[in-house]
Amino acid sequence: MPAADREDRREQPRSMRREVSDDMEASPPQEKARDAATAHGAWVSARDRLVWGRDGIASLRATHWLDDAPREFPDTPGVWHADAGRAVGDLPSGRVLLPVGDEHREGQVLLRGFARDGMTALRVFDPAAATDRGISRIDRFPYTPGDTIAATVRLADHTRSTQAVDGHVGTSVYGAEVELDIDGVRLCLAAQVRADGTLFLAFSDRTSGTESYRFRFLQLPAPDADGRVEVDFHRAYLPPCAFSDHYVCVFPPPQNRVSVAIRAGEALVR
Repeated sequence: MPAADREDRREQPRSMRREVSDDMEASPPQEKARDAATAHGAWVSARDRLVWGRDGIASLRATHWLDDAPREFPDTPGVWHADAGRAVGDLPSGRVLLPVGDEHREGQVLLRGFARDGMTALRVFDPAAATDRGISRIDRFPYTPGDTIAATVRLADHTRSTQAVDGHVGTSVYGAEVELDIDGVRLCLAAQVRADGTLFLAFSDRTSGTESYRFRFLQLPAPDADGRVEVDFHRAYLPPCAFSDHYVCVFPPPQNRVSVAIRAGEALVR
């Protein structure tokens, strides 16, 4: 799996388990809807913390691609180069070695090792980055409890060429296809399978680029033994690149660029 795909998925929250309240006297359909609304509200709060927290998704200030030549970068402490897949920095506090995913805090700034297709990078997270960028909230489509779609999952084994938002061309493996109907239109969405059996997919729809960002992400639970899964587009979320141009998210594959309007989930950054 390409590093860019792992990055996009690692920096999103896992689907949250729906809580069942045993002290409600509502009828079962009403109780289910109320439980779903509570769980969705908790998921939204978790997303906001993940995005807007001190070292959250929106705090990415820069991604610096490194080679073996030591260099300084704007708004980044120290002198940096790549060595054996690690970001190596000489800082006022001493030498730092950052393999992929490792972090070091220098003052207010968080430094993290990153890599893609054998290229090493340094990521710089700054709590002031979102404010400097003029963003502070996520606009979402209205939520309707219980508004899910039954889908069928078929195993697949497709390796396809992909393109990231910065123009980088790579490959991704799509291990499943999710079949569902929206407004009478049959869709077949390519999905990647995580180690725990849950699914990840990127999609765009008729709202993309106007009512919503140009594409969005969605995580699905593992299908049951018959390949069935409930799809909740209210859990569709914005990719990291919606919050910072320094992420390298991968565009949806062509079959996931659908003509129907999916007015659910996260829409735009404001």
